[in-house]
Amino acid sequence: MDNRPIGLFDSGIGGISILDKLKELLPNENFIFLADNKNCPYGSRSKKEIISLSTKNCEKLIELNCKAIVIACNTATTNAIEKLREVIGIPIIGIEPGIKPAISYTKTKNIGILATEKTLNSKLFFETTNDNKINDIKIHEQIGYKLVNIIEDGIISKKELDTILTLYLNPMIEKNIDCLVLGCTHYHYIKDNIKEILPTRISIIDTITPVNKHIKNVLILNESLNLHKNKGYIKIFYNGKKLSEKYIRKEYKLNYLEF
Repeated sequence: MDNRPIGLFDSGIGGISILDKLKELLPNENFIFLADNKNCPYGSRSKKEIISLSTKNCEKLIELNCKAIVIACNTATTNAIEKLREVIGIPIIGIEPGIKPAISYTKTKNIGILATEKTLNSKLFFETTNDNKINDIKIHEQIGYKLVNIIEDGIISKKELDTILTLYLNPMIEKNIDCLVLGCTHYHYIKDNIKEILPTRISIIDTITPVNKHIKNVLILNESLNLHKNKGYIKIFYNGKKLSEKYIRKEYKLNYLEF
């Protein structure tokens, strides 16, 4: 029985959207989540910085005795996962934009992707797109400028947020997309706002469920599932200003930690 925690990290609260679902899938597991909000957002940093910050987070999670690490951040996954797997000795699972399921879904052969600049410009994103691309499918990309900061701060009005989202989404809607991939875990917190703007014919592709199923499969393969029947603990640590508690469930333990 392996009761060591599963570690997750993101540049802020975005990855908690993965944690919320993962704890439902694996209720007996213990979790430690690092919100590196002192260095948020990652999407505007250089690849070298993203790798350095991601390595630091992984080292802290190993120090905290984690048995596996989930990179709950698209930007960190697409820019750093290859390097991390070279130096980190425990399983590392990343989250990537759901290009493959979008390609399977689309009927209009037009897919929209809303993501950070560093995710869209990354080598892994380029390779994933090319590996899955069918020649007659068009992928329309939109950088979500400042959305991560807006979500982290949690103080913008709905009207202001909807104005910004309309500006980002309308060009893709006009390209006849029938599905939208959310390429940043932060964006799941504004999914309802996005749904209100999108015509009903456009579906949002779920990237969290497949990743969480993969995490469970990795634990099974490594024989590291926690088979204890008690409900596991969830600890969230931040290293910048206190996280907005509107995103944090009451049962999660929230504390400051230097890392």
